[in-house]
This record gives sequence, C-alpha cells and structure tokens, in this order.
Amino acid sequence: MTAQLSKSQQAYEWISAKIRTREFEPGYRLVLSSLAEDIDVSVVPVREAIRQLEAEGYVTYERNVGARVSTHNREAYFNSMDIVATLEARATALSAPLLKAGDLEQARELNRQMSELDVRHDPDEFTRLNKQFHSVLFGRCPNEQLLKLVYEQWKQLEYHRVSTFRYVPERAQESVAEHERLVSLIEAGADADYLERVAREHRLATAQNYRESNEKSGLNGRTHNIEINPGEPHHEHQQ
Repeated sequence: MTAQLSKSQQAYEWISAKIRTREFEPGYRLVLSSLAEDIDVSVVPVREAIRQLEAEGYVTYERNVGARVSTHNREAYFNSMDIVATLEARATALSAPLLKAGDLEQARELNRQMSELDVRHDPDEFTRLNKQFHSVLFGRCPNEQLLKLVYEQWKQLEYHRVSTFRYVPERAQESVAEHERLVSLIEAGADADYLERVAREHRLATAQNYRESNEKSGLNGRTHNIEINPGEPHHEHQQ
C-alpha cells in the first residue's frame, strides 16, 4: 500500500475495494480484529475506516451483531443513476468547448470498440468502455468540485455492481448511436443547454430501459439481483 496513506486510509481503501468487488457481499459481517490482521494494522485505524464507510452508507451497524456490509435496494440504484445523469450532463456541457480534436477522436474510437463488442458475452467490458467514453467527454470540465461529485456517484454505482447492459443488451446499440450524436453535437459547437439536455436524456434512457426490464422480470416471478436476499445466510469475515 502507498506509504503516504495513513493507516486508517489504508484500511478504508482495502475494505472499500473488497466491498465494491463483492468479495465482501451485502450482509457480510466485518470483524475488526480479523480485518486488522489481514491489513496488518491495529484495530484502531480499522475502526476509523469502518466509521467512514458507515458515513458513506457502505456499512451498517446492527445491535448485538456489529458492522455489516450494507444492503442496497433497487431504488437506491435508480437514485444514483438519476444523480449521475444530472451531474455528468452538466460536466459534459462545461467540458465540451474545451475538448480537442484528439479527445473526440479518442471518444469515437472507444465508441467503435463498443459497437463491435458482443454485449451479451461481455457486458462488463461494454460498461467499462462506456465509462471511459463518458470520462473523455466530461474530462476537461473546469469545475473540479463537479468532477469530484461525478466520480463519487460512480463509486456508488460500483457498489451496486450492476452492468445494466447485462439485462438490456438491446440498449447497447442504441447507446452507441446516441454517443455518436453527442460527439457530433460537440464537434458542431452545439448550444450548452441543449447538449446538457441530450447528455442527460441519454443516461436516463439507459436507467429507464433497465427499470422497465426489471419490472417485466418481476411480473414473471424473477427480479434482477441488485440486493441480497434477506433470507440468505450472511457471511462472516474470519480466518
């Protein structure tokens, strides 16, 4: 781990990575002494890291149980997507006048890779390329606080670990076409307010497709697995 990080920050980064990658699943019991041993620090910085994760909503304290990885419901996912759509769209509109030809070329190359990818076989790779594409478009946003908020919300979406395109693969090519429209609008120097609206509607369309798919699945007796089933056994962190 990086020497510049404090011990509590080291613990935070280690634990949060385990949560985001689902090695520590929702409901997973976090035993401070075991975590401290794994991270090779004392219990004190682990406790501080757990408090920080609790404040961010990643961890929940339960009476007579202790700390567990929080369970997030579907509505939390849709709320995060709504926030991302709004923040990303604004950042893209502010970034657009500052983008260079090379940036747009990079965005188009990423979009080309997405168009050639079989999303049914590799939805996670499609999602990764999608994130790279959007990060290019809003990457020159001069408002650093806004960018920080965007990445914080991306982090929240990582916690949900949902690749929307896994459940609505038909949305993939629609998204690619909308990407090309966004790049073309930026090239043409489109009005900032209009560009912001188009970028926001693009993100919201993906979320809406997923919501409709999820509702249809629910009617058929199955739902997409975003949250842990409360009836499933919880795991504990132990050696």
